[in-house]
Amino acid sequence: MIKYFPIESKAPWADADAADLVSFDWQRETATFEIWNDDRVLEVSFLGYGVIVRMMDEFPLSTESHPGDWAGLVPHHFAYRVEGDPFFEAQSESWRISQGSPKHYRFITGSGCLDVISSGEPAFALIRR
Repeated sequence: MIKYFPIESKAPWADADAADLVSFDWQRETATFEIWNDDRVLEVSFLGYGVIVRMMDEFPLSTESHPGDWAGLVPHHFAYRVEGDPFFEAQSESWRISQGSPKHYRFITGSGCLDVISSGEPAFALIRR
């Protein structure tokens, strides 16, 4: 069973299906999301922590596990902490031990999904362009 725990993100949209991942800055360990026709972007950062990142279309999620095995998803919600997902389990145990207690975060938009595994918690910043 994959468990989703919604987290508050300061996202300026009511429907995450309208949002999109526009960039990931590896130096800043920061993802930028936007919604069409809005002069603001949402930055999600994991500064100062090692990260493992995966970006993909949302469709492949259903090939890793059956959607009926997902618990806690909220329609149109954007940010989650995730437990029991195959992506987290596939990571090196030695990396997980060396990082302390990493957690898996998932950010879902209408066009894609960003998975981040990190010992740090995400920091959210709503920024005007």
